[in-house]
Amino acid sequence: MKRIEITENNINLVFEITDEQQLLLLHFSCLEFDEKTLGKPEHKKAFQFLELNAAGFDRPYERHGNKYIVTAPGYRMKYRGMDDTRNEKGRVLKIYLCDEKTGIETATSIQFYDGISVARFVTEITNNGNESQTIEYISSFNLSGIEKEGEKSQDEKMEVYIPHNSWYREMQWRKYSLSDLGVDECMEALEQHSSKPIRVSNVGNWSTKEFLPMAVIKNNETDSNLFFQIENNGSWHWEIADSEGHLYLNTSGPNEIYSHWSKELKPGESFISVPCAVGSCMGKIDNAFAELTKYRRQIRRKNDDNEFLGVIFNDYMNCLWAWPTEEAEYPLIDAAAEVGCEYFCIDAGWYADGYWWDSVGEWKESRQRFPNGLKKVTDYIRSKGLIPGIWIELEVMGINCPIAKKVPDDWFFIRHGKRVYDRSRYQLDFRNPEVIKFADETIERLITDYGVGYLKIDYNIEPGIGTEKYADSYGDGLLGHQRAYISWLDKTFKKYPELIIENCSSGGMRIDYAMLSRCSIQSTSDQADYKLNCTIAANSPSAVTPEQAAVWSYPMNSGDKEEVVFNMVSAMLLRIHQSGHLAKISPELRALVKEGISVYKSIRQDIKNSVPFWSLGFSTFKDDFLSLGLDCGDKAYLAVWRREGQDDRVMLPLDFNAQSVKKLYPQYCDWNYELKGNALEVELKKPYSARLFEINKGDI
Repeated sequence: MKRIEITENNINLVFEITDEQQLLLLHFSCLEFDEKTLGKPEHKKAFQFLELNAAGFDRPYERHGNKYIVTAPGYRMKYRGMDDTRNEKGRVLKIYLCDEKTGIETATSIQFYDGISVARFVTEITNNGNESQTIEYISSFNLSGIEKEGEKSQDEKMEVYIPHNSWYREMQWRKYSLSDLGVDECMEALEQHSSKPIRVSNVGNWSTKEFLPMAVIKNNETDSNLFFQIENNGSWHWEIADSEGHLYLNTSGPNEIYSHWSKELKPGESFISVPCAVGSCMGKIDNAFAELTKYRRQIRRKNDDNEFLGVIFNDYMNCLWAWPTEEAEYPLIDAAAEVGCEYFCIDAGWYADGYWWDSVGEWKESRQRFPNGLKKVTDYIRSKGLIPGIWIELEVMGINCPIAKKVPDDWFFIRHGKRVYDRSRYQLDFRNPEVIKFADETIERLITDYGVGYLKIDYNIEPGIGTEKYADSYGDGLLGHQRAYISWLDKTFKKYPELIIENCSSGGMRIDYAMLSRCSIQSTSDQADYKLNCTIAANSPSAVTPEQAAVWSYPMNSGDKEEVVFNMVSAMLLRIHQSGHLAKISPELRALVKEGISVYKSIRQDIKNSVPFWSLGFSTFKDDFLSLGLDCGDKAYLAVWRREGQDDRVMLPLDFNAQSVKKLYPQYCDWNYELKGNALEVELKKPYSARLFEINKGDI
């Protein structure tokens, strides 16, 4: 037996190489390792570093049900060595395993990031044997003993924070005990095993249509957090369950049971797992999101947009509602320029004379809507000092698109020999070189002919489990397409480094860091009710860095001053996605929008380096008061909203010394606010009102 102990960026890892040359991961935590927490020596066999399941092999023990443990040949993989090096980001461990019977070899890269308590795990599998092997599962990260520290029972000390996600209902965090989720502690001997995991999965191309691919596991007794995010723009899976007297966490991309994925590896072929970032820290779960925010900035493509944080106007929300015309755009362009916007995006509908849903795909302007051509409007946008943008849904073609009727079936997802339909659209398959050529030509034409510098790439269908064409399984076809689309994004950004692409999928149905490590901005929601949108805005930095989180601000034609301020505050600590019919609201209300944008421009250089905190915890749609803070080092910004309820005062606890406070927005109104120790008390006399504050810190 041999131990390898590593400490990096406040994360402690302990590996054990058994006498049989199996590699165990005994510990991954900000806490120090304590041998006594492992329990009986024979239970250490559950601490496998890697789970790998292939077709045709026996799983010899455990009542595992559908749990991805005791995988075969995973349980018999042997340790072959470790490299310990550094690159420009930080320390890198590379761990090699091998199954002698099949010749399957794995190389797991663990990338650390200097000063950040997060590590990124990726495994490459290679078939160096003489026979083909069909892989059914490969873990991205596997850790047993997630409950092992502390004396209390697992249900007393453990909580799991899970982010639910849906159209109009993005980023809704809920806290659960293990028993809430159906996993109870064994009442008898530790050898009893359940067949019930806590399981969260996604299947399909909308990676976040039900959940975000992440979670936080809190041990309240030790005040420690384990957290992770899975980085795939499609199917993914994680589970928590019991094994040999402990609880394990297992994360992965697609798999056979839950996402119809398997992959045949012929001799000499390789496959790379879906990446997973995992971290650990002490204290409030806000600290976990601070670490994730810093990590997300490290893996993100370097780009000017996330340095500059330009203000976007988009003509869709509570404005033109996907019915743009040349006549309607000019007054909006003038108003957007007047209030200080820097991009102007023409949303859906510009390419069709009338109903356009099932005919999208050619991406040429409608001469009925734009009789003088779209370029005349985009030229006018530039003449006002704004960068023009347009909406496009590049990954689909409507069933009545003329191109879709001409091209062969292998341009599209195919199942059971038929094109896959969803909402009168076909799904393009980006593994096809002809589809890539079409996408390249489309982007070049939009940039060359229309002069756009901003693309809102939307995505409004869910084609399901995948495609059978040129694939070992439906899920293999889906993953191949998703990786091809990511590669196309990489190539597009390399060719057009100044191009801004907004990642949108019916609002926030694809909030994942496979996409967001490329795209500089993310649509957080299509929520059209500003009274609800503030909840999504307040929770957004849990899933995406503040400088990438585009939040609508859309003053209503019939609104008053407080409604405008409420809308503006929802966006001012993130990315302002301005809309509303600015040309039709009163000059007084338009001046409030202009004031908000001016304040935003004065603080946006702080936003890009900040980390989030939540004085009142995550928001729900039922909360009367909610808040979002950004910690910027020597200062902090704090937004607070009031919806309804009888109270007109709220106390906002602060985890730092607060020396002074000032109201940033709006300038009007003498409602009271006051620092009381390490808390800010705010008075909001009217329902549906909001304010933004700057807090200067004392000793740091």
